[in-house]
This record gives sequence, structure tokens and C-alpha cells, in this order.
Amino acid sequence: MATYITSGVCTTKIEFTVENGIVKNVEFKSGCPGNLQGVGRLAEGMKVEDVINKLKGIRCGDKSTSCPDQFARALEEYKG
Repeated sequence: MATYITSGVCTTKIEFTVENGIVKNVEFKSGCPGNLQGVGRLAEGMKVEDVINKLKGIRCGDKSTSCPDQFARALEEYKG
């Protein structure tokens, strides 16, 4: 399981697994529970690259990032 410590958003960290390039077991710690549970469930079963393409650059209000954007960054870091 990978862990990503977030920055600039309500969620404090994101935990996830990647198996054969497929996202699994996504869990956001803190933040908006319903919305983040939805994001995690939608991402599960998708290719890493597809999740990055869909979520990267999403902003939350006037912030330069969002929880979905942080997840995209986590996956990019994971891919290394």
C-alpha cells in the first residue's frame, strides 16, 4: 500500500494500492467523507494514467489544488 501526504487540502493523506497498473483500495484520510469516498470508488479499477488524466488540475475554490488533484499527484509520484 502506498501512502501520500497531501498539501493544501482538507484530507491529510491518501492510501492506495496499484496492481498491474490498476488503482485499488483508495482511502482518503479526513476531508469530505462522502465526496472522497466517491472519488476513491470511481478511481478503483481504472488505469493509473486514466485517473491522472481525469483528476490532475482540478481546483477546490480558490486553492491551487484539490483532493482529486492531490490523488493525481500521488499517482504520478508512485509511477516515478
